[in-house]
This record gives sequence, C-alpha cells and structure tokens, in this order.
Amino acid sequence: MSLAHPPGGALVDRYGRVARDLRVSLTDKCNLRCTYCMPAEGLPWLAGPELLTDDEIVRLIRVAVQRLGVTEVRFTGGEPLIRPGLVRIVTEVAALDPRPTISLTTNGIGLDRHAPALRAAGLDRVNVSLDTLDPARFTELTRRPRLDAVLAGLAGAASAGLAPVKVNSVLMRGINDDEAPALLRFALAHGYELRFIEQMPLDAQHGWDRTAMVTADEILASLRREFDLRADPAERGSAPAETWLVDGGPARVGVIASVTRPFCGDCDRTRLTADGQVRACLFATEESDLRGALRAGMDDDELADRWRAAMWGKRAGHGIDDPSFLQPARPMSAIGG
Repeated sequence: MSLAHPPGGALVDRYGRVARDLRVSLTDKCNLRCTYCMPAEGLPWLAGPELLTDDEIVRLIRVAVQRLGVTEVRFTGGEPLIRPGLVRIVTEVAALDPRPTISLTTNGIGLDRHAPALRAAGLDRVNVSLDTLDPARFTELTRRPRLDAVLAGLAGAASAGLAPVKVNSVLMRGINDDEAPALLRFALAHGYELRFIEQMPLDAQHGWDRTAMVTADEILASLRREFDLRADPAERGSAPAETWLVDGGPARVGVIASVTRPFCGDCDRTRLTADGQVRACLFATEESDLRGALRAGMDDDELADRWRAAMWGKRAGHGIDDPSFLQPARPMSAIGG
C-alpha cells in the first residue's frame, strides 16, 4: 500500500482506523508531583512562546472538527485546570458547528471552584485521577497533601452536572495495590464510574518496570473477592476501557489494560501537544509540527492536509511487548493523556 495519504476526508490511517477522538494538552505543567510521572523537583517546562495560544488551540480544534471529522475533544495536561484561558477555550469549542463532545482529564484540585463555570461554558464531563483514599499514601504518591482537594473536586463536578464523573486509578505493586475494592466501594457510594489503568511506560524518569505493574487480571481478581463482576453486554466500540457490571449492574467498573490487553486495532485517537505537535499514538516516537505550519501562515486546508499525513503513518500498534520498543522521550505530562 502506498505511503501517500488519500486527499481530503477524515483522519484515516493505513490500517483503516479513523481518528474521531482528539486529546488536546493545554499545558505540560502540573501542581502535583506523582512519583510515577515526574521527579520531585518537576521538569523543565515549555517556555511561553512554545505553547499554543488560546486562539491557536481553538483554530486547530476547529480544523479537526470541521475538516477532519473529529467528534470528541478531551482537554488534558499536565493539569489543564491551571491553564488561564480554559473556560474561554471550552466556550469557543462548544460553539463549533458541528459541536463535539467536550471532556476534561484532571487531578481534581480546584475543580470544585471551576466546575460551574466549565459546565456553563459547555464542558460535558470529567475524568479525575485518584489512586488512593489514604491521606498518607496520597501525600507519598503525589508529594502534596491534597487528597481533600481532590475529593472536593469530585463532589463539585457531580454537583455541577458534569456527568458521568469518571475516576481514573493506577495501582502500583507494594504501594496501593490493596486498594482496588476500597476504590470501587467509594465510587459506587458516590455514583462515580471507576476506571483502573495499567501503569504505562510514560514516566519522565524512564523507570517503568513491567514486573512492578499491577495487571488487569490482578485487578479483577482483587475486585472479585468482594464483588460479582459480569462482562458488560454493551458494545465496547473504540472505548479504551473494558467494562464489567458490578453485582448485576447498573453500576460498572472498567479496566484500561493498555499493556496486557492492547486495543490498538480499535484506536480512534489523535493527540495535539501543548506546543502544537500532532502525535498519532500515545507511544509514538515521532511528531508532526502544526504550530510551525500555523505560524508560517498555512491556511486551514493546508493544516488539515498536514494532520492527515501525520495520522496516515500511524503504526499498527504501540509495540510495548516488542524487544525493540523505545519509550517516548516525552513523559505523559508533556504528551497529554
């Protein structure tokens, strides 16, 4: 098959996958220092001129929605709530025709204050990261004593109507791998949707060790000691989480097993970093520069064509199990989830 991408149309790759879900990183900065993401001192942050402006972000999202068929936009970071123009960006994206579904992945700090304005601006739902319910463990994991702020953020999101409120949890061997049932009990009690995520090789320190990763099978075995889990009959589609009905439903719990049960064949995501680089895959080692093209004066059709070319070259899978696998140079905080 030719490496030249087809002219016009959606973000299709050589394997027939179509990208309709756009993840947009608004900043590489974060107000936590999670041990599995970055060192205690933080990272060298992107300089201001390197970041896309609010107007540039909205323009590129408009290109994706109106010219490339994107139907879902998720804002990520770093921590997107620390982006000063977040509410304005959400407002302008919600005004696009056609209107995409708009979501946000956050650590939850400050979400209780921002949720009403974000909901009014057009945000549809949120994913909040929460790996432990133990205050001491939270401080150890994030190097910040902010568990109460995260719990307040979750409650504030639910109160503002950002439903369903989803909770993302990463379990780490010997640290919080005993908390799966407690996290699920917490989610059920508050009406949140819990998703466990296998720890992925995206840390800045490049210290990921597969043998230390808690697998999907281990997570499910832990949950089944307290809950009856039945395979969710609903069609999974391109969703990253495999879901189970809890005690007969309707509540569900999901596991995103990117490492042990990869779902690359159904991936429908494209990513835009805070400095305007397109990434075809979370684990890609190459990027395509839209910031430079945009600032050089390319029109929307040219930007769309460059984006199509970037996605056409998407690989069949992330290749974590391949001996030749190389961890991306950028950590998760700089890529966006």
